[in-house]
Amino acid sequence: MFAYIIRRLISAVILLLIVSAVTFGIFFVLPKLAGQTADQLAAQYIGKAPSAADLAAVKANLGFDKPVFVQYWDFLKGIFVGVDYKFGPDAATCNVPCFGYSFKTHLEVWPEIQTRLPVTVSLAAGAAVMWLVSGVATGVLSALRPGSVFDRVAMSIALAGVSLPMFFTGALALALFTYQWPIIERSDYVPLFEDPFMWAQTLVLPWITLSFLYSALYARLTRAGMLETLSEDYIRTARAKGLGERKVVVRHGLRAALTPIITVFGMDVGLLLGGALITEQVFSLKGVGAFAVEAINANDLPNILGVTLLAAFFIVICNLVVDVLYAAVDPRVRLS
Repeated sequence: MFAYIIRRLISAVILLLIVSAVTFGIFFVLPKLAGQTADQLAAQYIGKAPSAADLAAVKANLGFDKPVFVQYWDFLKGIFVGVDYKFGPDAATCNVPCFGYSFKTHLEVWPEIQTRLPVTVSLAAGAAVMWLVSGVATGVLSALRPGSVFDRVAMSIALAGVSLPMFFTGALALALFTYQWPIIERSDYVPLFEDPFMWAQTLVLPWITLSFLYSALYARLTRAGMLETLSEDYIRTARAKGLGERKVVVRHGLRAALTPIITVFGMDVGLLLGGALITEQVFSLKGVGAFAVEAINANDLPNILGVTLLAAFFIVICNLVVDVLYAAVDPRVRLS
């Protein structure tokens, strides 16, 4: 098991390097291949009508006139040791970890993301627990009673949950439960340790709305996996040996059907931690997703690059956790 985890850690590090190289290429290499000059690239990092001195300073700071591999090395080095930017007599420091420095707001990217990250983590964690529990439970009950009234109703609701877009269900939930029937009061995000009750109150409607979308998918996946697993020979053998129905369903059936659920769950959580753009926009939550939207609207490339790297990091880490959980659920994976 230890050797398996070490192999996966090495693979995760290599994958992070590849992702960082691809991300760097998208933001710094592809524009040049499309015909943009170093002056045009530098102009995107400063305000309108930049002077020649401003363009020269940005090109020197970001190394647009250097070879690509040198730029990428400076980019990686900045993450671990920081970067100093000079503007004539003025200077700015991007501290470790340096995910970029916005020349429009004159602020470091990582501290800005840090202030938004608790909102996104709270949203993703609460919704993930809700959709995992409700989706898997609904899928198991539907698989145990295929064709029943519960199965038909649950799968119809699941189909609606998968089909309806988030911006529609979120706006509908706000219209009904906040404005039409003021059951859940709408308020700004409150940190968990400042007021746990208000923290939950501000997020309960986004949690329910987001989990409705994902739990529908998990219910259908769990039902399909359980129906296939419960028809296997070893399940009939376990029942013939006199094992209780709970042990047969949970220890044999559900455990075998969890593999695709773990895969999808790791990807979904990783993507949400990278920024739940639509949900945060609908419910006016100032998280990483809203920060990305603001950066895109302002054409602030360092902020966009920082959010992209953060999302890639979360996805890789969540996949690493999924690999470890695979080994716990199915010991045969450790031999691969």
